[in-house]
Amino acid sequence: MIQLALIALVALTFSIVATPLMRRAALRTGVVAMPRTRDLHVAPVPLLGGAAIYTAFVVALLLFGDRFYIRELVAILLGATLISLFGLADDRWGLAAPAKLAGQALAGVVLLLGGTQVQLFSQPWLNWGLTLAWVVGITNALNFLDNMDGLSGGVATIAASFFLLLAAMNEPRQVLVGAMAAALIGACAGFLRYNLNPATIFMGDTGSLFLGFILAALAIKLRFPSNIPLVTWMVPVCVLALPIFDTSLVVVGRLRRGVNPFTTPGKDHLSHRLHALGLTRREAVLTCYLLAGACGMVGVYLTQARPIEAYVVAGCLAVAGAAGIAWLERVCPSGVPSRS
Repeated sequence: MIQLALIALVALTFSIVATPLMRRAALRTGVVAMPRTRDLHVAPVPLLGGAAIYTAFVVALLLFGDRFYIRELVAILLGATLISLFGLADDRWGLAAPAKLAGQALAGVVLLLGGTQVQLFSQPWLNWGLTLAWVVGITNALNFLDNMDGLSGGVATIAASFFLLLAAMNEPRQVLVGAMAAALIGACAGFLRYNLNPATIFMGDTGSLFLGFILAALAIKLRFPSNIPLVTWMVPVCVLALPIFDTSLVVVGRLRRGVNPFTTPGKDHLSHRLHALGLTRREAVLTCYLLAGACGMVGVYLTQARPIEAYVVAGCLAVAGAAGIAWLERVCPSGVPSRS
């Protein structure tokens, strides 16, 4: 536990120091988010906060991480670096959706080559396909979630906290997962000092894609020897249920309106709709934090649940999610409250 605390502290310190430096670098190089009709900010905001998160995470792990897991750690860091570079290119010059998707898939392949993959099926190709789908899906979910000050970084911190707890709860202790989760908590917490409303810097795709990739990798690396895979596959899904719900809400809503859900931006995310229904931006973000925490607690419960109990609880969570999408689509379609 001392090692994990040290990793988190180093990442926190490095992030607090590096974020203002990245802000200055973004202003000098022109890597800024200009206000658009879909955006909530009204003035240009620097975009290199994700580079500070990435740097703090990597430095903390390289300095104090366990060298025993170096092969797997190198593969994860290579994939994270690759996807962060694609995010940086998108922040600076803008990339087409197919190019970003190709970068995410390539990072997923790097993860597979390093030995990190889903192990649910007897057929290897099914595990490979599910691994790539999970990595791309969660990476995009965190990217989608980065739509309001402090939202993506805060939800990532909460999810990483639950992954750290789960790694500590299950014997034998999962050192690599715990170290990565601790580094992510510290890096995100330091960044949030500057990103909470009103934000002075954004993480950009450099940060959101990185966070999604690392959380996807952590979810795959977690093992639950005290329960069976028939149950435990649902645990990381519950921990990351908030970004999954947000992405599902956006995709369903945009498909209903006949637009491409991945290339047509809009103010139709969960946070936008909560704000449109009367919450302040900070209240909307805090509500998302509470929902993310509640879903994480469900995930912790499932690690000790019997199959019938687990599927009943997870089924109730899925029904609640579907009902939430239906309700939000009725009362606040497209992020605009219904007048009916």
